[in-house]
Amino acid sequence: MIQRIQTIWLLLAAVAAFATFYVDFYIGTNPPLKFNAKESIFVLVLNVSVAVLSLVNIFLFGNRKLQLRFAVVALILSVLSIALCFLSIKSSIAGGLALTAVAYFAIPVCLFFAVRGIWKDEKLVKSTERLR
Repeated sequence: MIQRIQTIWLLLAAVAAFATFYVDFYIGTNPPLKFNAKESIFVLVLNVSVAVLSLVNIFLFGNRKLQLRFAVVALILSVLSIALCFLSIKSSIAGGLALTAVAYFAIPVCLFFAVRGIWKDEKLVKSTERLR
């Protein structure tokens, strides 16, 4: 379980998803606005679901097909969460992305690398089954 690289990627994605509750995505100056995942219920629900899916996905190492599906769903939800963040900050006239917005963008990257690792494992198992 822990010797697989996708476990590390999934754990990093879960930590980044939980970190989005405390770090800012956007800091606006007109009107004053600090946006994080707790400001929008939809972003909050999406980030909680991504974090929970990533943590549950770590323990599905015995069923790689289901693990791959869960990781792809979590990847889609994380991209949707970022899109909702951008839609939520449209009301601010002046401001910019916070430096801590890296946590939001790290989630889909980590999930992509986890999906790639799961896919490589599945391909390796299929190739060894062919030899039998």
